[in-house]
Amino acid sequence: MSNKPISLFDPAIMRQAAIAAFAKMNPLQLWRNPVMFATELAALYVLVLFVRDLLTGGEGAAFAGQIAFWLALTVWFATFAEGVAEGRGKAQAASLRRARSELTARRIVDGQAQAPVAASDLAVGELVEVVAGELIPADGEVVEGVATVDESAITGESAPVIREAGGDRSAVTAGTRVLSDRIAVKVTATQGDTFLDRMIALVEGASRRKTPNEIALGVLLAGLSLIFVMAVATIPAFAAYSGGAVSAVALASLFIALIPTTIGGLLSAIGIAGMDRLVRFNVLATSGRAVEAAGDVDVLLLDKTGTITLGDRQAVAFIPAPGVDERELADAAQLASLSDETPEGRSIVVLAKERFAMRGRDMTNARFMPFSAQTRMSGVDADGATIRKGAVDAVVAHVRSRPDAVEVSPEVRKAADKVGREGGTPLAVARNGRVLGIVHLKDVVKGGVKERFAELRRMGIRTVMITGDNPLTAAAIAAEAGVDDFLAEAKPEDKLALIRKEQAAGRMVAMCGDGTNDAPALAQADVGVAMQTGTPAAREAGNMVDLDSDPTKLIEVVSIGKQLLMTRGSLTTFSIANDVAKYFAIIPALFVALYPSLTGIDVMGLSSGPGDNSAILSAIIFNALVIPALIPLALRGVKWRAAPAGKLLARNLAIYGVGGLIAPFIGIKLIDLVVSGVGLA
Repeated sequence: MSNKPISLFDPAIMRQAAIAAFAKMNPLQLWRNPVMFATELAALYVLVLFVRDLLTGGEGAAFAGQIAFWLALTVWFATFAEGVAEGRGKAQAASLRRARSELTARRIVDGQAQAPVAASDLAVGELVEVVAGELIPADGEVVEGVATVDESAITGESAPVIREAGGDRSAVTAGTRVLSDRIAVKVTATQGDTFLDRMIALVEGASRRKTPNEIALGVLLAGLSLIFVMAVATIPAFAAYSGGAVSAVALASLFIALIPTTIGGLLSAIGIAGMDRLVRFNVLATSGRAVEAAGDVDVLLLDKTGTITLGDRQAVAFIPAPGVDERELADAAQLASLSDETPEGRSIVVLAKERFAMRGRDMTNARFMPFSAQTRMSGVDADGATIRKGAVDAVVAHVRSRPDAVEVSPEVRKAADKVGREGGTPLAVARNGRVLGIVHLKDVVKGGVKERFAELRRMGIRTVMITGDNPLTAAAIAAEAGVDDFLAEAKPEDKLALIRKEQAAGRMVAMCGDGTNDAPALAQADVGVAMQTGTPAAREAGNMVDLDSDPTKLIEVVSIGKQLLMTRGSLTTFSIANDVAKYFAIIPALFVALYPSLTGIDVMGLSSGPGDNSAILSAIIFNALVIPALIPLALRGVKWRAAPAGKLLARNLAIYGVGGLIAPFIGIKLIDLVVSGVGLA
C-alpha cells in the first residue's frame, strides 16, 4: 500500500464528503453526537418559527430564516468534516482493494496440485500450491518450500521478502505475488475474512468504534448541553419578571452559542484522522483505543536484534595472538570466510579488504568448508594449509585434535573474554593446528537510536531492551544504545511477567514482536505492534500491525498517539475558550433592553441596541464558519514535540486557550461590520 500523502483538499474527496454530509445529517445517525443533534433540533425549531412568521407576516421572518440557515449549515459543516476524514481513509483503501482482484487457487490433494478453482471456494485448513508468477489466493502459512514474495500491494515496498516454512517468517497474505520458487500454503482465512478484507474495513473506518476518551468527552459535552438547556429554559420567566420578553429565535441562538459546538463538530473527524495518520505510516490499528493507548504509553519494550541493533553482527577488529602479524590473521580469516554466506562471514571479508586491500584471490584448487550448526566453523583447505574459523571452543577443539597442535596462548583466551565482556562475539581463527587470533564481531547499534531514546526519555517514557543474550552482553549493548533498562536471557514467560509487573504499577506498556513466542506478550501489552512478516499468531495477538515490519516504528506510533490526544485536547480548549468569547457578543445583544448595564461587557462594540439582531446573527455565523476553518488542523493534527507534559500543557493553553478567546472577538466584529453594512439584520 502506498503511503503517499493525500492532499487535504483533494477534489474527489471533497465532492464525496459534501454529498455524504447530507446523508449524515439524518437524525437517526446524528443522535450519536449529542452537540450536533441538539444543534439540528434547534435548527428545525427555528425553521418552524420562520415558516410560521412567513405565513403570518411576522416581522421576524427574515431573522429567523437566516438563523435557521446558519444552524443547519453548522450541522452540515460538522458532518462534512467527518466525511472528509472518512474519505481520506477510503482513498487509502483503494490500493488495497485493487490487490483483492479475482484470485484462483490450486488445491493440493494427496500431494498433487489440482486444477485451478476460485479462491472463494477455499476452506480453512486446505493446502494450496503457489508457484512463481502467481498470486497467493488466501491468507495462510507456508508449510513447505521457500520463495521470494512481492508484498508491494500491501506494504508499498518494492523489495521482495523471503517466506519459508517454519520459523517466524511463514505468514503470507492474499493478493501478494510469488516471484520465485514454489510454496505450499495452508489456508488460515477465507475471502471476506482475510487480513486484506479486515484492513480495508479498518482503513475505511467502517468498523471504527468510539474510544473510551471519545465516549467520556461525548458524555461531558452532552452534560453541558443539558445544563444549558435548563439555563436557557429559565430565561423567559426572568425576562417576564423584569417586564420584558426575549424572542424564541434569540433563545435558540443563545443556546447554540453556549454549547461547545466546535469540538462537537470535529470530535469524530479527529479520531478518524488519527487512525489515518497511522495508515500513512503503513501501520494498521485494530481500534482507535489502541491509537489512544499509544499516546499514554509509559514503558516501551523493544527487541534488541533488528530493533536496537542492525541485527547482523559485523567484524570490527582483528586481534592477533602473540607472534602473529595482524595481516596474517586477516588473510586467514578472509580465506576461511569466502564460502561463509552469513552476514558475519561477509563482514569479515569486507573488513580484510578495507584494512589490507585483500582481493582478487585465485582459489581454483581450494576445498571450502561451509559453516554448519554442527561444527560451528567454516574454513578452507588450499595449498597444503588447513584454515578454520568459528566459535572459540569449536576451533580450539579442532586444533587440539590435530597431531601438529600448538597450545593456545593465554592471551588469546583473555582477548576472547574481553570481547565477550564488551558485548561482542569472539571468533577464533586457526591455521595448521595453531590459533592465530580472534575476530571481534559486534552487534552494531543503529545510527540515531541513542538520540531517539533520549527523546523518549524527555517524553517521560522508559525504554527496556529485551534480548536472549547473556546479562554481560546485554548490559554492554544497553549502555551503548542508551536504553533505560534491559531484560537478558528473556523467554516468553519472562516478557509476559515483565509486562504484567509494569501494568500492576499503573503503567501503560507497548511492545513489538513477530514470533509465535511473542503472542502472549503482544496480547497482554496495552499497545502490541505485530510485524506483517510475522506469524499469524503474532498478528492476531497484537492490536496494531506494521506492514513494513520495522520495529523501530514503535516510536512513531507513540508520537502519533500523543498527537491524537493533544489534537483533541487542544481543540477542546479552543472550543471552550471560543464559547466564552461568544458570550460577550450574544448576551449583551439579548438582554441589553432588560438590563442596560450589560452594555459594559459589550467590549466588541457591536450593533446590539434594542431590536438590532446583527450581533446575534454575527455570533451564529462565526459559530458555523469556525468548524470548516479548523478541519485542516483536525485532520493534520496539532504539531507535537517531545517535552514534559507540564510544558506542553502550558504551551497549548497559551496557543489554543488564548487563541480561542481572541479569535471570536476579531471574527465576530468583522462579520458584524458586514452584516450591519448590508442590512442582513
